[in-house]
Amino acid sequence: MDHLPLGVIIFGCSAMLFVLTRRYFSSRRTKLPKLPETWWTPGTENSVNNDVRPYKVSFSEEMVNDLKYRLKHTRPLTPPLKDVAWNYGTNTDALRKLLDYWTNEYSFDEREKYINQYSHFKTNIQGLDIHFIHAKPNNTEGKRVLPLLIVHGWPGSIMEFYKIIPLLTSPKPEHDFVFEVIAPSLPGFGFSSTATIPELSSIQMSVVLKNLMLRLGHDKYYVQGGDWGSSVIHTMSCLYPQHVLGLHSNLCIVLNKWILLKKALTSFKESFLPWGKTKKRTGLSLGETGYYHIQATKPDTVGVGLNDSPAGLAAYIIEKFSTGTNPSYKYREDGGFLDKYTYDELIDNLMIYWVSNSITTAMRIYAEYYTESNRSLVRILESTPIKVPSACVQFPHEIMTQSPNELRTRFVNLLRVTKMPQGGHFAAFEEPELLANDIWISINKMEEWNKKHRETVICQQEQDKRNS
Repeated sequence: MDHLPLGVIIFGCSAMLFVLTRRYFSSRRTKLPKLPETWWTPGTENSVNNDVRPYKVSFSEEMVNDLKYRLKHTRPLTPPLKDVAWNYGTNTDALRKLLDYWTNEYSFDEREKYINQYSHFKTNIQGLDIHFIHAKPNNTEGKRVLPLLIVHGWPGSIMEFYKIIPLLTSPKPEHDFVFEVIAPSLPGFGFSSTATIPELSSIQMSVVLKNLMLRLGHDKYYVQGGDWGSSVIHTMSCLYPQHVLGLHSNLCIVLNKWILLKKALTSFKESFLPWGKTKKRTGLSLGETGYYHIQATKPDTVGVGLNDSPAGLAAYIIEKFSTGTNPSYKYREDGGFLDKYTYDELIDNLMIYWVSNSITTAMRIYAEYYTESNRSLVRILESTPIKVPSACVQFPHEIMTQSPNELRTRFVNLLRVTKMPQGGHFAAFEEPELLANDIWISINKMEEWNKKHRETVICQQEQDKRNS
């Protein structure tokens, strides 16, 4: 059969796009949902309490011995192809060096002390034991203390925040406030327990973290996050503006219908038109999204191997800290990650997953996001304006950035969009000083904005409730 002419293909695709677009945009707008206070471990309702309990991260001798045995008995790694660097995934020559360090030089005792330098706690929220760091400022004389919830993503953990916490809890002379930082492990991540029933996505996690803040006595607070953490805090800001004083995110994304249509048309042009093929593309390429597809469909399958093999876990996760930090690192034999991190820091993050046996449950956040009921919620939330004062910081190697005009279609009270000179996806981990400084400046502006406009936002929320 002869190939169809290009014009016929373009006409057919255009017609299909028109039909789908008309159907999509003709749907009625659904009112903002009130999410239920789901109990995520049915059968335990009468066996938990509301205590906030101190917690200590422990690397037991039994666990360390087992881990070292597995590392020492890793099967021979398949050598990389010549000159491919990290283009086929984790380069095993570079991986071998990290595994050797983990086995022979990583000080489990010293790193356990390092992890426990901040105060750790657990408390039960909706049937989930939620683990969190609670870091209070040492010197608050003459300063107001502002609660700040900071939220990590995948494949990160609380370890992303160890260098930024002291930068936020140390007073600055130019500001009349200082931060009290609450950094939770998301449900199913690290030392937070996981749900025993489906549907716990980043959307429902916003309810859990809202209740965590209320448990700690914080009715009003600021929020910050990247990766999945950004999804959680965006939802919190959308649903609970009476609690969220302001939002700061290093991954602000707008995916409403009009933005998606614009991107679809742009991709269509670049795919078929000759002048579109030469345009430099930015953002996350298709070649870097394989993990996303498998975790959104079959996380439990891949999780078996990662839970059983520390070498497998390391290969899977450090690849993200290579390309996520800078996409060009995949062309380097060493993966480039040692430009921004130390082996100790990378392995600390691996240890959180290994000790807690949580890689499978953490990856489920992708699959839960794409259940039928949650996709319906996502569509509603993504088309609902976020009215709390917001600030977006954009690092040059982030997986996706959008223009201020695009961002304002969702973040309607956008006070700042800051372009950073360097950094990538793991901003707090890579560039803690840059990120911390932007948080200070942004929240100072939000404090000023709230003095003038806070009541208007709350009144508008009440009016929206009555109208719906």
